Amino acid sequence: MLPLPPLTDQADRLIALGLHELAGLTPAALCDAAAAAGPADGALLVVHPDLAPASRLAALVERAGKRGFVVVDMTDVDAFAPIEQVTLPAGPVALLHGLERGDELANWSPDEALPAITARGRSPLTLTEGLHWLLQQPAALERNRCFMTIGSRLRKPGGRLDTRTPALWLSNGTGRDGRERRGAPKVGWCWAGNRHTWLGFASASGRSALLPADRAPAVSAAG
Repeated sequence: MLPLPPLTDQADRLIALGLHELAGLTPAALCDAAAAAGPADGALLVVHPDLAPASRLAALVERAGKRGFVVVDMTDVDAFAPIEQVTLPAGPVALLHGLERGDELANWSPDEALPAITARGRSPLTLTEGLHWLLQQPAALERNRCFMTIGSRLRKPGGRLDTRTPALWLSNGTGRDGRERRGAPKVGWCWAGNRHTWLGFASASGRSALLPADRAPAVSAAG
């Protein structure tokens, strides 16, 4: 994978998209925080999902002139929240460290991949983290090399997990997507027990707060 842009460039990108306003920050505050963090070993800037939900981020992603979208049968996309193995920093903006697309886990099911990821001391990406990655680096999605974000799941009222697991891939422009969306970044889902040869499992080595929690509006647990 190509290296991520410097954090200062990432901050400029989020500001151009207006995400600093959702986080309740001035452009100067975000830029200063990014500059103070230094190189940060290729870290990714991520706005807390309660402030920048997946439905909002998906429409901002663009690859090869095509805008991102959420599949029509995932109207509850913003209800997908971090699983118990994922702890998000409480502040408005965080750093995600050690990104991997997880190509080596292609053709594994989510149920199989999660314990393999955590056994390595890594954490699966949430859906909004995956979308932030694409905001900064659209080329992270390649035809037949896309990824799941199994750090986000939907919990049913009784406490059980919904069997859908969110993923990011490139539309083939078929069915309800529409031909005009061929090649567009797509937020979709797969069953937790199914395998797909073209989907890896994105993960990170860790997360840290870029700004202290007292700089944020109240946040809860969307993912």
